[in-house]
Amino acid sequence: MKTYVATAATIERKWLVIDAEGKTLGRLATEVARLLRGKHKPTYTPFIDTGDYVVVINASKMVLTGNKLDQKFYRYHTGYPGGLKETSYKNLMAKNPEKALELAVKGMLPKNSLGRQMFRKLHVYAGAEHDQAAQKPEVYEF
Repeated sequence: MKTYVATAATIERKWLVIDAEGKTLGRLATEVARLLRGKHKPTYTPFIDTGDYVVVINASKMVLTGNKLDQKFYRYHTGYPGGLKETSYKNLMAKNPEKALELAVKGMLPKNSLGRQMFRKLHVYAGAEHDQAAQKPEVYEF
């Protein structure tokens, strides 16, 4: 019996572009995280980064279902007493829509150096223009 393990020489990476217009934040984030990890490939190896590069455009046109825009909050703690900070997703989407998707995807990746390496392959843009045209990304539909 033989077991296949991907190596740095056997990994083939693509550049994919996803249009986020009209897509739900959570469903888009799960698909992006899957592409970044490489779970859509038959050569997937859990402890090696086999994923593709992902470019997300029109992040400002993502939608949140229900009342999440008003009721959902992004919370973090500064480390100081009384340092709990929170921002509603309405403000986050108005000021920095890229960060909303990045936070959702980052939470779905491994919490170690491998996850940080995967996260670096994500490029999110609020508008339709992006800087990765030289890589000739393929349009990805799901």
